Amino acid sequence: MCRIAGAPPRILPPLLVMVLAALQQAPIKATCEGALCKTGFPEDVYNAVISRGIHEGQPLLNVQFRSCEGSRKVHFESSAPADFRVGKDGVIYAARSFQLSPEPTRFLLYAKDKETQEQWEVAVKLVPEPENTEKEQKKMDDIIFPRQQNKHSGHLQRQKRDWVIPPINLPENSRGPFPQELVRIRSDRDNKLSLRYSVTGPGADQPPTGIFIINPISGQLSVTKPLDREQIASFHLRAHAVDVNGNQVENPIDIVVNVIDMNDNRPEFLHQVWNGTVPEGSKPGTYVMTVTAIDADDPNVLNGMLRYRILSQAPSTPSPNMFTINNETGDIITVAAGLDREKVQQYTLIIQATDMEGNPTYGLSNTATAVITVTDVNDNPPEFTAMIFYGEVPENRLDVIVANLTVMDKDQPHTPAWNAIYRTTSGDPSGRFAIFTDPNSNDGLVTVVKPIDFETNRMFVLTVAAENQVPLAKGIQHPPQSTATVSISVIDVNESPYFVPNPKIERKEEGLPAGTILTTFTAQDPDRYMPQTALRYSKLSDPANWLRIDPNTGQITTTGVLDRESPHVKNNMYNATFLASDTGIPPMSGSGTLQIILIDINDNAPRVDPPEATTCETLQPNATNITAIDDDIDPNAGPFAFELPINPPSVRKNWTIIRISGDRAQLALRIKFLEAGIYDVPIIITDSGNPPKSSTSLLKVKVCQCDINGDCTDADRIVGAGLGTGAIIAILLCIITLLILVLMFVVWMKRRDKERQAKQLLIDPEDDVRDNILKYDEEGGGEEDQDYDLSQLQQPDTIEPDAIKPVGIRRLDERPIHAEPQYPVRSAAPHPGDIGDFINEGLKAADNDPTAPPYDSLLVFDYEGSGSTAGSLSSLNSSSSGGEQDYDYLNDWGPRFKKLADMYGGGDD
Repeated sequence: MCRIAGAPPRILPPLLVMVLAALQQAPIKATCEGALCKTGFPEDVYNAVISRGIHEGQPLLNVQFRSCEGSRKVHFESSAPADFRVGKDGVIYAARSFQLSPEPTRFLLYAKDKETQEQWEVAVKLVPEPENTEKEQKKMDDIIFPRQQNKHSGHLQRQKRDWVIPPINLPENSRGPFPQELVRIRSDRDNKLSLRYSVTGPGADQPPTGIFIINPISGQLSVTKPLDREQIASFHLRAHAVDVNGNQVENPIDIVVNVIDMNDNRPEFLHQVWNGTVPEGSKPGTYVMTVTAIDADDPNVLNGMLRYRILSQAPSTPSPNMFTINNETGDIITVAAGLDREKVQQYTLIIQATDMEGNPTYGLSNTATAVITVTDVNDNPPEFTAMIFYGEVPENRLDVIVANLTVMDKDQPHTPAWNAIYRTTSGDPSGRFAIFTDPNSNDGLVTVVKPIDFETNRMFVLTVAAENQVPLAKGIQHPPQSTATVSISVIDVNESPYFVPNPKIERKEEGLPAGTILTTFTAQDPDRYMPQTALRYSKLSDPANWLRIDPNTGQITTTGVLDRESPHVKNNMYNATFLASDTGIPPMSGSGTLQIILIDINDNAPRVDPPEATTCETLQPNATNITAIDDDIDPNAGPFAFELPINPPSVRKNWTIIRISGDRAQLALRIKFLEAGIYDVPIIITDSGNPPKSSTSLLKVKVCQCDINGDCTDADRIVGAGLGTGAIIAILLCIITLLILVLMFVVWMKRRDKERQAKQLLIDPEDDVRDNILKYDEEGGGEEDQDYDLSQLQQPDTIEPDAIKPVGIRRLDERPIHAEPQYPVRSAAPHPGDIGDFINEGLKAADNDPTAPPYDSLLVFDYEGSGSTAGSLSSLNSSSSGGEQDYDYLNDWGPRFKKLADMYGGGDD
């Protein structure tokens, strides 16, 4: 909490208080700025001097609450709520009308945070105005309402005075005490009427409310708290005067309150860090950048008039004052020469802006940083690191880097002022070398772009110059170090032999016999300075295998007859490729092409095309056109001669032929009618060669019935009767394909049946439950329900026929002494598909077998032999009779054996 140092111990007149506050504002603010922020009331006691007569609703003073954590929802309360109430904005109002006692009135004001429930309190002291103050009030300026215009006899009466109310000037940030009286508003009718005064407008009854208050009785206008010009520069109020009934007595008057600016705001730069650039080597006076600061105070007074200056420069080389600033506009310019990016790349300036026109005593200041980067210009040419560079390259090699040229450039890397461009000034008139720039290292890469022949040039000496992408700065010259010499040696390598000429053209007649010498095709070795043996020749490509080359001399002879009509001959030309190889290290070879132009001879007879024709069976219309073709060319081809042979005589009897052009003729019927069918007509065709060649072609003519337009009507019948070779072959292929498909299907079905039978054999018949009906837990009827002779179970021998009598009583585990019963032979198990028949046959055999035992007889299935170490398991067939057995033990086996106990354990019964 800040206090005004040296504050007057007594209540001073309001005007004097404002003057003191204005004079002491700067030191007061400086004192408060150093204090820590504390939430609560900034004063321990609020003092206010007010008039003795207080009416209800009269604003008395304004208290301030400081919140350091942002906006708090604070509720104000008074310790004397019957007399005073507090608004949300901290303005204290009278809760009722009363007279202040001569003694100061004291009460407490509470502020409570609704969220955190924190509470603060401050004391309020109200002192009544002394008598001398009332006298001073009489001396205060009065604003009197102008007299209203009255109407007399239907016309207006002119006012005596024209009122001009000057504005009220009030300094901002006044320290009070508050409320601070400004003026008194009164009407000249207040001596006759009881008037009430009020004020309206922003700052009174409109937001922000409660800044200005007026005593409704005395008309005294006061301000309740300090004003801030940066928020509101002026207030426009309107004063009203009414009687006790609320009737308007005077016209409202306008009151303007101007807030006088105080120097309470420091200059603020738009950016805390400003960035600018300047080229190196710039002359003094070169513009660099502009910095700008603003001041919230009035720019029309000294409080808002700023001045700039440079506080420091880093680094201070080559001069501590390389830059200056326009103190009014903030423009930064150079004032000294010597900007060199290679020495200093960046300068940092501390700029200060001060208001009060730069007055260091009364003005407020602020600082910002200006970072000036010195940009690069091409003031350093590239310089070679050596005067001579060496390189070597094998002959006939392309895109090979021969030498690496290195340069140094002090300019900023990877900029147009640093990037080097290399050019050859002499030593390479044919342009066999090119120099490319490495974008990363800026080196020059000397590269071969055209083949070099060692036998022609063994060494190259190039003169190379280096430049930048942009020209050098004005006044900078290229030093001798920007030029270098490149010495390149050519290395001899084994080169491929080459044929001369290539290709070689020879004109020969076709039909040359095998062994004919065509020509000699030799190659040359370009390596004159490399000792080697003679070249060797071989054949690389010979599509028809007609040629042979001598490996030593290169002489080419034929191994077959040259035929112009061969499919390997294109456009009368036959191509063959040969290879020549040397003995160098490594061995090299070269190829050459021999082109033989074959001259046509008459070695092919003409033939008819197409070999089939169609005509009508009547004389008119019956002509058909045929064409002759010959594999030879002029003059060994057409025009052709057409004629029919003498034999057989039926040909000339039935047919006639007339030539209509050099290669076409017309075949027609000589007789009026020829039966429909297919006829083979021989035709003799002779070409124009020297000597001529002729052949007899067989033309297959289909004679058919025709309509009036000459179209065959029974062509299908004729075609079906005489199918061509191609049609027959196609039909046979279709039939063979179908047979193969049927055979494959049969084989597949047999394999499928075998797999199915194999799977059935793998299944145990006892486990195969398909098509079986299984019955479980079927106990059937007891002995009482079935008429069985149980003695037969004990004496199975009684069932034997009378013809076979047992000797004594035998055991079932003994070999029978009588002949075994003979059962009829049954057929083996049939196919599973006849299982029903198999069961029926077995049933009939069992029914018709007289030796078969009854259903409930004891059957002897096999003889187990004698001498078993185990005792007999047959308790039913014993030597003793049933009456001798004791079955009483069955009574001890439980209810399940009760029936057996009653049957066998009952004694004689």
